[in-house]
Amino acid sequence: MFKLQVQEDENDPQAWHDVKAADGKLLTFEIESEARAKLEQLYPLLVKMERYAAGSKRTRVVRMYAENEE
Repeated sequence: MFKLQVQEDENDPQAWHDVKAADGKLLTFEIESEARAKLEQLYPLLVKMERYAAGSKRTRVVRMYAENEE
């Protein structure tokens, strides 16, 4: 499972937040390529800037691991 995160303030490297759907629920994806495509759809400028500019990343796809309840 994958989720999207965006850093709104490039001056604060700890200020990442999860991307949520219009209904307020966390956007999650089973397939990483689908997550990356959605990230580019939602934040096209930031994603393209990361490809061509040398600097810190402001978008990312994060793998989520389920916790085992035993």
